Amino acid sequence: MRRWETNFTSPPRGAEIVRRELIALVGGAATSPLLYALPARAQPNGKTMRIGSLSGGSREGTQERDACFQDALRRLGWVEGQNILIERRWAGGNTALLPGLAAELVRLKPDLIMVSGTPAAKAMQQATQDIPIVFNMVSDPVASGIVASLARPNGNITGVSNFFPAMVGKLLELIETVSGANRFAVLYDPSNPGKQLDVRGLQDSGRAMRVDIEPMPLRGAASVDVAFATMAKTPPGALIVLVDSITLSNRQSIVEQAARLRRPAIYQERAFVEAGGLMSYALNYCAHFGRAAAYVDKLLKGAKPTDLPVEQPTTFEFVINLKTAKALGLTIPPTMLALADKVIE
Repeated sequence: MRRWETNFTSPPRGAEIVRRELIALVGGAATSPLLYALPARAQPNGKTMRIGSLSGGSREGTQERDACFQDALRRLGWVEGQNILIERRWAGGNTALLPGLAAELVRLKPDLIMVSGTPAAKAMQQATQDIPIVFNMVSDPVASGIVASLARPNGNITGVSNFFPAMVGKLLELIETVSGANRFAVLYDPSNPGKQLDVRGLQDSGRAMRVDIEPMPLRGAASVDVAFATMAKTPPGALIVLVDSITLSNRQSIVEQAARLRRPAIYQERAFVEAGGLMSYALNYCAHFGRAAAYVDKLLKGAKPTDLPVEQPTTFEFVINLKTAKALGLTIPPTMLALADKVIE
């Protein structure tokens, strides 16, 4: 495993050394319908295990992550359509739908439920105190009130957190290095407690670096256009886009409008860069969902959530789109290119 140590001019708060692994993404994407129910081969004991899955994002936006999750399950001996069934629900970026979807999954009486994102985790936690829950993509589950502690999660829920305080500082450091800006707009969903924590982390880093952080809350797809219309009046020097169900579901629009605004942007998710964004620094989400699969495996085999400590992230990736940099008239420093896990040319 390689270590990445950065030495940019304005270091973020927190650890400067983070571990990363180059984990190949699964080819193709899962295209499972809302209710997946193929004929299944039962386990030797005669029971086919049923998993509920709740995401605040869209069906299309979660396909690649779902493919990574399924691949990890297969390596652990769980094959959808053979010894497990997965009942999937998506909120499509509308967090108001989550409580109803959570209740719907609980009525199906699955053996376990996996949830993606802090709002989805909180909705499911309110819907059941009996069915084991595995969460992923949750920022600081202790501060969000999802678990009592990382070492000893309470009740029926545990999982893998995506909270790493130095990560948001690194977002600011990287985009400041490339843009030279001193004012940064931050797009995020204010209803997501994890993103509120990220914004506070960026504000702390901004004060240390003596730059301005301007939160731009998004409350749905329509608010994306409103945010960019507001920014067009007094454009910030650069953008920081946090990943949540709203930004991820509207990533193509966000990337295109950032290009029209002609402002460099850094994203908390690689998919934005693959859609034409400038750069991203984020978790390796394929590895993240693979770790969630390990929790699912243990719980299906009889472990209790309270016996499985919450795991914190260790795998990150840095992606740069040189085509976008050229269109913006930016030169990416060679030292930064050397650190990138992937460069799109």
